[in-house]
Amino acid sequence: MLHTWTGHTDESTDMTDLARSWLIHSAPVAAAQAAGRPLVALESTIIAHGMPYPENVRTAREVEALIRDIGAEPATIALIGGRIRIGLSDDELELLGRSGDAHKVSRRDLPAVLASGGLGATTVAGTMICAALAGIEVFVTGGIGGVHRGAEVSFDISADLQELARTSVAVVCAGAKSILDIALTLEYLETHGVPVLSCGQDNFAAFYTRDSGFRADFRLDDPAQQARFIRTKWDLGLAGGVVLSTPVPQAAEMPAAEIDALTRQALAEAGEQGITGKAVTPFLLARIKALTAGRSLATNIALVKRNAEVGARLALALAKTKPGA
Repeated sequence: MLHTWTGHTDESTDMTDLARSWLIHSAPVAAAQAAGRPLVALESTIIAHGMPYPENVRTAREVEALIRDIGAEPATIALIGGRIRIGLSDDELELLGRSGDAHKVSRRDLPAVLASGGLGATTVAGTMICAALAGIEVFVTGGIGGVHRGAEVSFDISADLQELARTSVAVVCAGAKSILDIALTLEYLETHGVPVLSCGQDNFAAFYTRDSGFRADFRLDDPAQQARFIRTKWDLGLAGGVVLSTPVPQAAEMPAAEIDALTRQALAEAGEQGITGKAVTPFLLARIKALTAGRSLATNIALVKRNAEVGARLALALAKTKPGA
């Protein structure tokens, strides 16, 4: 049976309320919401799978502090004890950073990990879903997933891209991870109507390097401009996310030729070892870290902090565009 959407219905409201019953807000997040302070969502895969301990936990705490200093409240998201945690305590951050066996949770994995009560670290897609349920409009990550190199054979395309097409959250990132096929990633986003904004330069960023060589759709450097664009999109009923790319600080950038050579080497090693699917990205990041003697980790930390600053300012600007603000 076909259903025509005509606005909010009792059924849709009931379904949303039911979904939100899976959320548990930390005390600081709840206090910020009550006070009307904007929230910034943070993923937990970067803690559990993206960086080694103890750098992962230290970076998570430093990123949260940066966001608070700018005036927003960080909300790191994870699955713990059969509930979606919106905001984590120090002990919960430590648990994620040390565990080594947290599930990597995208849209497909949310029901399984929640139903089992397992420990789950949310990806870009998983975090977007949870952020939207919690009413959070801005999400800061390192780099988005995308179309993998060789996807014309493997069909390996990150679920992040489909989530960006369907879930209305602004995602601040250092572009797409340079281990991906960035040209095809941008084509995919265009096909699905996802606007790609760039802040600080005309071109889309490439994670470890500032410039991917591909132009973003629009350059908007000012948080108020970014907020007006995003609010206008959503006010028009154009559901789905917006990508806001900002480059890694110049002092922390890695040479593009070096990263490309190391990526090709790490991809070959992954193929030789039979590593596929969602295990590929953590393997590549860890291998590149080893091959660069840790320099890539320093770059990763620098770009996440830069993204947090841009995201916090965007959250403040977006809050001013809400009706009644």
